[in-house]
Amino acid sequence: MTLISHRGGLTIALTFLAALLLTVLPLPDWSQQLRPPWVTLVLVYWCIALPERIGVGVGWIMGISVDVLTGTLLGQHALGLSIVAFIAVELHQRVRLFPLWQQSLTVLVMLLLERLLALWMAGAAGHPAPSLWYWASPLSGMVLWPWVYLLLRLLRRRFHVT
Repeated sequence: MTLISHRGGLTIALTFLAALLLTVLPLPDWSQQLRPPWVTLVLVYWCIALPERIGVGVGWIMGISVDVLTGTLLGQHALGLSIVAFIAVELHQRVRLFPLWQQSLTVLVMLLLERLLALWMAGAAGHPAPSLWYWASPLSGMVLWPWVYLLLRLLRRRFHVT
């Protein structure tokens, strides 16, 4: 137990748990399509901050968790989050140097890729094509990225997550 809390594993797990809870939090009908991809945002942060600890495997596990919680096609989010985690780990040294507005644009590309993969999987399963509001979620994630980044960085420093 001290090993987990010493290295910050509990803090990381709690941030992912909070992201999962925000993913299934009930929202009014008009705001459903604007829900930011919380799990993806948290995953991108931890992949950039701690690429030696958080990577493709964690992305896959979190994707399966999102699939189970939201009732989507099993593996739909797992594929997208795994690929996003791979890209974030590969680009972590560059993205860390970007100012927040450039990080937001980079995160937007990752969020769009994740949504595109989910759309592809849904289309392969025979689901109808969604409306243009389907693409609002990555935009809201891009807008929220600076605050998610600053909050998670504060938690990482406060609880000495290494």
